[in-house]
Amino acid sequence: MQTTKLGNYLTLEDFCTCTQTYQKYADKIDPFPKNSETILALKALNQFIIDPIIDHFGQDKFQLTYGFCSPDLRKYLDKKDPETNIKNGIIDPKRDQHMAHEINRNGKYYCNRLGAACDFLIIGETSDTVVEWILTQKLPFDSLYYYGKSRPIHISYGSQHKRDLWTFTKTRQPTKKGLESWLNLIKTSS
Repeated sequence: MQTTKLGNYLTLEDFCTCTQTYQKYADKIDPFPKNSETILALKALNQFIIDPIIDHFGQDKFQLTYGFCSPDLRKYLDKKDPETNIKNGIIDPKRDQHMAHEINRNGKYYCNRLGAACDFLIIGETSDTVVEWILTQKLPFDSLYYYGKSRPIHISYGSQHKRDLWTFTKTRQPTKKGLESWLNLIKTSS
């Protein structure tokens, strides 16, 4: 299952083992999905979003920083590192789509929005250049989070194709402030 190709370039293993938190606790985390619908969602994300990005910018420049989040990985993201006392990561499973179609112990989806998400960088390119390209190519993303010029981009693909764009304040509050030119680009290209 781990070598399952999700698209032209990335495998399930790439998507499930790329985070620093997984690397740190690999012997304690099962990083792989349990729901077969998750595999289909990850394949769609790759086909419609990731493959076109890699086709354009090159596989050697594409760096996946966060892919699929299994329930095991989620537990470790919520914990604090024992050495630094800093949380291992930030996750918002109800909204961010990193848990794709995984089901919790109550039989409900972690994220009702379904779809799948990842965070990535393009080495040698600023994230605003990459976002501009994604918007002009009219890629059918669901949500895109812009964290800054030198930070990874979060992008998701789901059935809604909302093409919703967000950035965040210093206190991590979502906002559209400062994104007006991109929002106008989305509006005029719809």
